Order: sequence, then C-alpha cells, then structure tokens
Amino acid sequence: MSTRILMYTTAVCPYCTRAKLLLKARGVTEIEEVRIDLDPGRRDEMMHKTRRRTVPQIYIGETHVGGFDDLSALDGAGKLRPLLDGA
Repeated sequence: MSTRILMYTTAVCPYCTRAKLLLKARGVTEIEEVRIDLDPGRRDEMMHKTRRRTVPQIYIGETHVGGFDDLSALDGAGKLRPLLDGA
C-alpha cells in the first residue's frame, strides 16, 4: 500500500491509538505521525488545514478524513479500503 497517511496526534490520545490500530488492521504499514503536543507550530498548521482542534486528524493521500469516528464510519461503509488503495 503506497497511499500516504498523515495523522496529527498527541501522546495521550486514545482515539489516536484506535485510529492507528484500525489503519494497521486494514494493511497500513506506515503512518506519518505529527505530534502536535511537541510542536505548537504544527498544531496551528493542523487547525488551519482542517478547521478542527481535536486529534486525531487524518489524511489519506490528499483526502481529509477527519477524526477516528469519521475513519471508523468510512470503514463501516466500505469506503476506507478503496481510499487506501488510491481508488
């Protein structure tokens, strides 16, 4: 799987952990993780790009998926796999 996964996270976020586990269960081997708790400038970047303040914020390729609930709903609707496959 070559689709780039970008995830804005913090160290103590249970939803970030759940999102990573779900993606790994779907075959994702690499996640570019941006720890916004360690870099306030990246937090500002995340908020500007997504217009959201909560983590995780997940991008699959150029598509902003949203947070864990959004990712889980996408998976439940059968739309996560095609997105991961670049379709």
